[in-house]
Amino acid sequence: MCCAQRWPRIRPEAVRSKLWLSLCFLHAVASMLVWWGGPPVAQVLTWRADTWWQHPWTLWTTPWVHINTPHLIGNQMAVGALAAMAWLVRPNAVASVAWLLAWPTVALVLPLWPHIGYAVGLSGLIHAAVAVVAVHLLLDQDRFVPSSRRWGGLLAAGLLAKLLLEQGWHWPVVWSNSADMSVVQAAHLTGAVAGVLFSLLMLLVWRSVAAPALPKI
Repeated sequence: MCCAQRWPRIRPEAVRSKLWLSLCFLHAVASMLVWWGGPPVAQVLTWRADTWWQHPWTLWTTPWVHINTPHLIGNQMAVGALAAMAWLVRPNAVASVAWLLAWPTVALVLPLWPHIGYAVGLSGLIHAAVAVVAVHLLLDQDRFVPSSRRWGGLLAAGLLAKLLLEQGWHWPVVWSNSADMSVVQAAHLTGAVAGVLFSLLMLLVWRSVAAPALPKI
């Protein structure tokens, strides 16, 4: 007779990290530093569809470049909201890594639209973060947040409604009179899709790794 010992299951809630807040801090500070660096720095860090493979770092740095002051302030406020949300939602390491993986993917997919010559700003990453948080709340098995699935559903519905109104797949770039600049709506779409896909991928990976294991008899 032999008895099998069940190993304790590791929960994502037990591996909560400060990675999410660290990413918010990084994007906020880096955006300010690039802004203070002026056009010479912005030129080096901007992603361009026809030359990005010669400057691959721009996949990561182009979100920190902003066109004008309202553009910068709006994105800084959005990043601040993501950081504040983190205190309530407490994204775990799985959600944080999903957002990290979505980071370069936002710009990487933009060449699918030939109209887009370059793209800057944090809006794509912000949409990715919202998508990650929505999936995190919808699939929060530990119920860390009260009514998490309801809040996740509302967040996902709001994001989906915004994407449907923008129709970024059909109107990848539009002019915004209020912001006095072109808005790359396709980046909003790619960010949201990347956020969802990497969230689901990371959840699958996590569950396969953290599932209860039984030693061989």
